[in-house]
Amino acid sequence: MDTMNILSRLPYSKPFLFVDAITHIDENEVVGTYTFSEDLDFYRGHFKSTPVTPGVILTECCAQIGLVCLGIYLTQHEEVSEEAGVAMSSAQMEFYKPVFPGEKVTVKSEKLYFRFNKLKCKVALYNEKKELVCKGELSGMFSSKSYG
Repeated sequence: MDTMNILSRLPYSKPFLFVDAITHIDENEVVGTYTFSEDLDFYRGHFKSTPVTPGVILTECCAQIGLVCLGIYLTQHEEVSEEAGVAMSSAQMEFYKPVFPGEKVTVKSEKLYFRFNKLKCKVALYNEKKELVCKGELSGMFSSKSYG
């Protein structure tokens, strides 16, 4: 499955799409990038004088690239709808550095296991200086039905 096909099956759209590109994907790992545009709405209030990307958004970026894109790749041979059905089941993240408006980040994810349609991954998000921003473990359940 090519990366454009994976991106087209993501169940998100702007302003809640946090994947620009997938640079590597196979059955055990995925690497992707996203640039946090300076005009994203949440920067207006987080924080007033020095905007930073909220941790929940960094977690979502890790989940979209590291969990959902990999899950789409792993389920590519199953009969599923055009749009992936996925629900996050657990997240444990640690944060080390801020991400500011305009920064490009890279997410690297390694599959820990995939069985019974549950995927668990070890994820790490890096800034443009290749510094670790956050890391953790994410899990999600994939379904053959689309939500809606």
